[in-house]
Amino acid sequence: MAAPLTEIHVGRAPGERRVALLRDGVLQGFRLERPGRPDGVGDVVRGRVVAVMPALSGAFVELPGGESGFLPANETEARRLPPEGTRLPLRILRAAQGGKGARVSARVADLPGEGVLARGPDQALRWAAQFPEARVLTDSPAELARLRATLGPRASLAPPFDDALETEIEALHGPAVALEGGGRLIISPLPALTAVDVDSGGADPAVVNARAIPEFARQMRLRDLAGPILLDVAGLTTRQRAALEPALRAALGGDSLVEYLGLGPLGLFEMRRRRIHPPLHEVLADQALAQGLALLRQAAREAAAAPARRMALHAPARVLEALRALPGALEEYAEDTRHELALREAAQPEVTDA
Repeated sequence: MAAPLTEIHVGRAPGERRVALLRDGVLQGFRLERPGRPDGVGDVVRGRVVAVMPALSGAFVELPGGESGFLPANETEARRLPPEGTRLPLRILRAAQGGKGARVSARVADLPGEGVLARGPDQALRWAAQFPEARVLTDSPAELARLRATLGPRASLAPPFDDALETEIEALHGPAVALEGGGRLIISPLPALTAVDVDSGGADPAVVNARAIPEFARQMRLRDLAGPILLDVAGLTTRQRAALEPALRAALGGDSLVEYLGLGPLGLFEMRRRRIHPPLHEVLADQALAQGLALLRQAAREAAAAPARRMALHAPARVLEALRALPGALEEYAEDTRHELALREAAQPEVTDA
């Protein structure tokens, strides 16, 4: 059997980078990155130990910018925590989450300097290393130059997102996932866990569940869901639900971040997925910024189609402020289009000629 055709599609717009992993044309991974606000995973920084906590088998550290992190003892040489006040290089293993600091490791070579000593790879480069046979396609000459510096001719200039892929990516922004042949998944991220419900929509529950399980596993990867996850399938008795376990285990088998915990007493399938990067719903939680970047992407497309046009972006004040606060976004637009973007406060968001 031939190996699946693997492609990494990189779409760049002012203030954001969208990266999609496709295998035989099927979307298998997605990451929305804000280069002006990287999540820090993989970065090497110089930090300072501020509190050693033997009861927690670790220490709290201060990272550049005053952010906090946690250094487990098993991420230090010989499992010995350095004394308070020690300054040392640290690699960020997991992004910060919900009031909890980043998880870091001291198992890293020292580098000269202060603050951020080295940036970790972005998602396109991580997937390119994981799939060395993959082609990398991007619509941005600047991205192409950056990628070719590491990947050489594997990276090429081409439209990365057709209408079908755009539609599928847009659907990741919402809670409902339509299933082929009827029924849907409803994904509800909560502060303590993520609940996923299979809604049969009146169709045969057995048929809908058979379709839902592999799609659930795929959506979990696409959205980068993390922490406790509960799956409630449609209908069925507890014994009938237990018969679905082999299919669920098989669907989860390709995801090294998932630990399957079993069928709980309430008839819900329970699992836990390790967090590394922020889930997509957290990236999109700032709705004003998400709306502003979508408008900025529209303005950039229209300006590219007619380079002489000067564009204006009309939006509520909170959307304009979110754009102004994102480092580099408006500057990137001006550099790409050779025109400043006029920002105008308005109740109805739209992009027009200036």
